[in-house]
Amino acid sequence: MVQPFHLAIPVNDLTAAQQFYGDLFGCEQGRSDSEWIDWNFFGHQLVTHKVASMPARLSPNQVDAQAVPVPHFGVVLTMAQWQQLAARLEDAGQRFIIKPYIRFKDQPGEQATMFLLDPAGNALEFKAFADAKQLFAR
Repeated sequence: MVQPFHLAIPVNDLTAAQQFYGDLFGCEQGRSDSEWIDWNFFGHQLVTHKVASMPARLSPNQVDAQAVPVPHFGVVLTMAQWQQLAARLEDAGQRFIIKPYIRFKDQPGEQATMFLLDPAGNALEFKAFADAKQLFAR
């Protein structure tokens, strides 16, 4: 089993973070304080830390003819998990930076992917592979 990662990100509104990560994504909330919340983010530890203002930092990078936001973070899901999450987000009316689609179709590393922003402007990517061995394919 891969060890879970720990990632701390800035947010400017913890209530909005609770609605997004807790309600929309269904992430279990862990420890919290008036300035931060721990989340079980698909088995990994994500911490949303309240900040006074968000740093300006998103720049696009072209990947498969799409403007991918940099920086971004996310997780690799199973295809079934990815399809369920994509449907859940679409049903909730979530806006996407890059709508769910298959990237690198019929090429090494073919993957399902989608990009969105959390309420604080942090960019997230969720991806899945029909064949998990394609994760690092060239």
